[in-house]
Amino acid sequence: MEGTHTMPETITPAVPPTPPVPLSALLAREDLALRRLAGPTDPDIAVHWAHASEMADPYPYLLGGELLLTAGVHIPEDAVSGACPGYFDDYVSRIVAAGGAALGFGVAPVYDTVPRALVDACEAHGLPLLEVPPRTTFSGVARAVWQLMAQARTAELRRVTQAQQSLASAAAQPDPVPSVLRRLAQRLSGRAVLYGPDGTEIAAAGREPAQGAGEALAALADVVRPDRPAPATGRTPQDGHRPGPSGPQHGSTGAGAPRPAPASATDTLGETHLAAYALGAGEGFVLGVAAGRREPGDHTIASVAAVLLTLLTGEQHSGTGAARSSALVRLLLGAAPESVAPLLGEGRWLVVHARREAQPPDAVAASALGAALGSALVDLGHDVVRVLVPAGREPAPQPGWTLGVSAATDPREWPAADTQAARALARARATRTPLVRHDHRRGLAELVPCQEAEAHARALLGPLLGRPELAETLRTWLSLHGSWDRTAVALGVHRNTVRQRIARCAALLDADLDDMDVRMELWFALRQR
Repeated sequence: MEGTHTMPETITPAVPPTPPVPLSALLAREDLALRRLAGPTDPDIAVHWAHASEMADPYPYLLGGELLLTAGVHIPEDAVSGACPGYFDDYVSRIVAAGGAALGFGVAPVYDTVPRALVDACEAHGLPLLEVPPRTTFSGVARAVWQLMAQARTAELRRVTQAQQSLASAAAQPDPVPSVLRRLAQRLSGRAVLYGPDGTEIAAAGREPAQGAGEALAALADVVRPDRPAPATGRTPQDGHRPGPSGPQHGSTGAGAPRPAPASATDTLGETHLAAYALGAGEGFVLGVAAGRREPGDHTIASVAAVLLTLLTGEQHSGTGAARSSALVRLLLGAAPESVAPLLGEGRWLVVHARREAQPPDAVAASALGAALGSALVDLGHDVVRVLVPAGREPAPQPGWTLGVSAATDPREWPAADTQAARALARARATRTPLVRHDHRRGLAELVPCQEAEAHARALLGPLLGRPELAETLRTWLSLHGSWDRTAVALGVHRNTVRQRIARCAALLDADLDDMDVRMELWFALRQR
């Protein structure tokens, strides 16, 4: 035997996108005539793929989960005779460390029987050893593995499809939430629970598969609930993956501190498999599942149920949708915005104007933008989306969008905030900035009484009365320091149109627009409009 090897940590099999094959299913194939010689007889031993290798050290070439097939070409003669007693022990331990599922030894043409030392090593390390008879080729074993995988995949897809149809049918029942939970519990042969934002059990179906599973499932639900407190001690459940570019979320910022919640998490309690799924409505609802076994496709089935429950527990069923409808009706009937605002939430508000640069926004894109900004109060216009956002949720730049954000205002100032957001968006587009906020700092304009400022603005801008396109072009041109190109971009017109409008403004106002004092006076007046 050549030297020794440092034993690395046993690796976890890299799971392929197909279901594994039970080793017992391969042994049951009469056409293969495989025979177990050593190792455990656990029916749960699974094979993810088959791989033939005659390397003396197969560890670097294994991914884990393989049925490794060998004819023993790599075995030196002194290992069989007993002169090198550690060879088989080292060989088998390397396969186990690589995560190999089983070893298949082909008898003939190199060896007529499986070496006894190999049998003993597999038994000692707990690696299933199969004898492959001469009439069975390694390619035939590999083909059988893939055939069984295809059969399992077809059965899994059929089961998932039937479950999807069943859950969708349950969601259409008069009592949709309990119906979906009952159907899910039946499909997974376990218990399904819907937890509210405060952690209370809202509805449940099925029986707990083990004592204490209810408490463990409720604790797991806290893991995926948004703004959950990080546990100070105790074992950490297996965090699931969150959709989106950030990937999985792990760890915490310290005991008791809020930390980002994963979209799903799994854990075990004895023989019971636990899973929790955060519902996508963002209201803190969580679906919990406890089952005595975990079959391929269970995660997909539970995820479908989570999507349906997200729709069923969304704002139209939580009271928020009703409040929004009431607010709209009151506004249409003449109520003041400040009297309607409490139905939508307390505090001050921001108005956001957003424009999608690649293509005009549609309803789906507008809703997605609103969700990203933390508000369902979205208005889809021809080319601009307006979102009313609580002031506590500070907007951030959004990929593919240009945003203009108003100052935080009370409801009675919403119209002014809408104007601020529109101007901020125009400036953001002109400067090619993803997000521009309205500058609400106090300036010299506040030194002049409002009525006097308005009177001055009416007198100075009188010649532009009834010509809003000229006034807006002049305001934008002044805000962009007289840039023809940036003004054209902001207004969505040709630069020559900007030149013609500015020249017309200069003529109507009888003003020298190259004079900075004149520009300052006009800017002051335009801000009072």
